Amino acid sequence: MTPKRIMAIVNQKGGVGKTTTAINLAAALAEHEQRVLLIDMDPQGNASTGLGVPRDDRSRSTYHVMTENLPFDDAVRPTRVRGLYILPSHSDLAAAEMEIGHTEGRTRVLTQAIEAANGGFDYVLIDCPPALNLLTLNALAVARSIIVPLQCEFFALEGLSQLLKTVEMAKAGINPKLAIDGVVLTMYDKRNRLSAQVADDVRSHLGRAVFDTVIPRNVRIAEAPSFAEPVTTYDPSSQGSKAYRRLAREILRKHAERKK
Repeated sequence: MTPKRIMAIVNQKGGVGKTTTAINLAAALAEHEQRVLLIDMDPQGNASTGLGVPRDDRSRSTYHVMTENLPFDDAVRPTRVRGLYILPSHSDLAAAEMEIGHTEGRTRVLTQAIEAANGGFDYVLIDCPPALNLLTLNALAVARSIIVPLQCEFFALEGLSQLLKTVEMAKAGINPKLAIDGVVLTMYDKRNRLSAQVADDVRSHLGRAVFDTVIPRNVRIAEAPSFAEPVTTYDPSSQGSKAYRRLAREILRKHAERKK
């Protein structure tokens, strides 16, 4: 399989809107007539749940692809969103590090599985676990670029330097083509002065690496996973839906400009 673009959604901090961004960005890209696959690489499996895959129906998952040589295509399934597919996670994925940790090429297990597939997707998004571990390294090894969700809170920049160092190590050691697509500010509350201060601080530190689009703190975004669908279909006219559509357009435009 040779997707146009493989993007890893990564941040080792939990609670920053990583999985929420993975789900809703994938759905928003699919609205642009893109054939999109979301790979759930987080043992918590929340991206799978948020797209309607029951926890008792994951006998074909990222865990089985990475540890039992299940063909990649056999684990991919469609979602309720037209054009959006998912490779679900399984709680056993937490043990995958021990199972593949001593094997040769342990950082390229996912790469090899994707290269052997026939899916023909325009975009592949990888929802990484909130840790800089072997699962995340597998995602960084195969990704063309990364997107970093960053919550608009006081400690927003804490840990970001370590993540950027890990990305540089991945570029030097396993994937020289890896690039940073951008940092997306999440959970922005325009009523809160701190959100504006944090956003200004992040932009002053990172400049053009920060997407113009800001994802607001929005009740519809929070509600959508409990109905097992992205906010773009749960409430298409909500501010959260509009924000993720803007982010999708910004990413598509950025990638189109790079091709020129």
